[in-house]
Amino acid sequence: MIVPMKKVTLVVLDREREDALKALRKTGVLHIEKQEAQSETLEKLTSTLADAEQALAVLGEYAGKNTGKSSSHSGDTNNASEIVEQVLQLREERKEAYEIMARTGRELDRFALWGDIDPTDFDYFAEKGIYFFPFEMSVDDYTAIPESVRSIIVNRDKKNIRCLIWGEDDLLHAGMPPGAREIVLPEKSTVELRSDFETAQARIPKIDAELTTLAASIPVVAAYIDALRYEKEFETVRAGMEAVAVTENGNHPADLAALCGYLPTEKAPAISKAAAKNGWACLITDPDDEDAVPTELKNNRFVNLIKPLMDFLGTVPGYREVDISLWFLLFFGIFFAMIFGDAGYGAILAGISLWGIFSARGKGTTPPPALSMMVYLALMTMAWGTITCTWFGIPVEHLPDFFKTIALPAFSNENPTAPDNIKVFCFTLGLVQISVAHLIGIVRNRTSLKALGELGSLMMTVGMYFVVLNLVVSAEKYPLSDIILGSIGAGFLLNFIFINFEGAIGKGILESLKNIITMCLGVVNMFGDIMSYIRLWAVGLAGAAISATVNEMAGPFLGGFIIFAGVLLLVFGHGLNYVMNALSVIVHGVRLNTLEFSNHLGLTWSGFKYEPFSETGNK
Repeated sequence: MIVPMKKVTLVVLDREREDALKALRKTGVLHIEKQEAQSETLEKLTSTLADAEQALAVLGEYAGKNTGKSSSHSGDTNNASEIVEQVLQLREERKEAYEIMARTGRELDRFALWGDIDPTDFDYFAEKGIYFFPFEMSVDDYTAIPESVRSIIVNRDKKNIRCLIWGEDDLLHAGMPPGAREIVLPEKSTVELRSDFETAQARIPKIDAELTTLAASIPVVAAYIDALRYEKEFETVRAGMEAVAVTENGNHPADLAALCGYLPTEKAPAISKAAAKNGWACLITDPDDEDAVPTELKNNRFVNLIKPLMDFLGTVPGYREVDISLWFLLFFGIFFAMIFGDAGYGAILAGISLWGIFSARGKGTTPPPALSMMVYLALMTMAWGTITCTWFGIPVEHLPDFFKTIALPAFSNENPTAPDNIKVFCFTLGLVQISVAHLIGIVRNRTSLKALGELGSLMMTVGMYFVVLNLVVSAEKYPLSDIILGSIGAGFLLNFIFINFEGAIGKGILESLKNIITMCLGVVNMFGDIMSYIRLWAVGLAGAAISATVNEMAGPFLGGFIIFAGVLLLVFGHGLNYVMNALSVIVHGVRLNTLEFSNHLGLTWSGFKYEPFSETGNK
């Protein structure tokens, strides 16, 4: 459920702004409404935090290369800023070294066929009245140079000649052929360029070694970042508090400071108590419709199994929307099971998850919540695999009779009609899930005629379910009766009249007429949404086919002396299929909940988490 929230407005003396925030932070219950904040301290903290995060990213690239080497600062959090500065300096040195190598490398390549060149030699001869101009040209262009032009060939090949044109002044002869290219001298001699290149090249491994050693300080830098975020959060709130002027003499232009925030209704007494204790003015009201209220979800242990997935997806319902955690968990478990579709795969997942849970408990730590969710998904997968008699893709005729006995005959791989039965089951799942969405809509709008619009959508859903069965499964088995067509027509009419109801039926009909094309396409979309659930059968079938193919490929190897090749093929093939199934769950299983189901529910996932201003929030 979504926890009811209260809006809190606090007013404190401006001179006590920091002390008030420290006391407020200790209560740890108020989600503060962020305001635009500016201050020198905030700018400095933002810059310092950005530097620290960059340093951590750099050290992260070297974390795997550190084989036990410890930095002199690896355990000292007081020197974290020095570590950050050192890391960023080394990063810049490394970048500069690569730039030097690139720049000098280009110059050395440019003069590779010229030998050693020193621009100071050209200056020396120029002082003596002899001017040299390096040129590169084709052999034909060189032969076309007038005899009055004096030249010295430095290097030649079959096509080009590199030479020096010289004379007693710094003006080039006007008779040079158009194809001749004057070469710009390097800033340094090639000897110096080569030295710079080698120095930079030698410096890079040393920098890498220093950064590898500093990688041992990653925990220190990470703790430093947490501390900076903690300080930044405090300063953001402090600087963002609204100043309230209560005097007119100019001596105290902002005697008071105010802030707004939100907290669960059940925690309101805590903020009232803190306000009374610290002498704050406190106003607690219900949030207005235009307020951006954070969302706090509160569910039982079973429903909370879905929380790791919701956190991973970053999906939070809006405060005024509906919490579908229970439905998400139930349907996602079924979708996961049907996509993996193999009891053997489920058993492996269950074993790994249980091992992780018991291992964590053995170490005295709390197991990650994701492991509990994995156990639930594994059990659902084992149940579906048992029902369909699917175990590691092994042909059903090769399975023990026990597995065939406990399978559900209608869905068992022994039954030739099982694919059609599973298709019907997929569409039925779609009917149930979409119907749940509209039933929730009816309940939420029970005091408004808009509930009739939701009823119309429900009637269209049921009608379109039979249309899908008629077109996809069997027209003879699922004929389209007048009742079904009437349900679709009546449902569309109810939806058209009442879905946009806002106090007056005529106004709602007018709004529907404005969107007549969208309203008509809604019927087609209903058909498409139910049809989309067939993906569960299709993806599960693909996974089963891959499992069977892997078994067939590995079979010939298992009876000979190269049995290890067969085992390797089995592990690799089924492992790859496992990964592909996991990706399919994200693409298909999650989509059916966050798109089809959510759209029919009117759920936009536009909310944001309730994150109270607390001592441990960002520390």
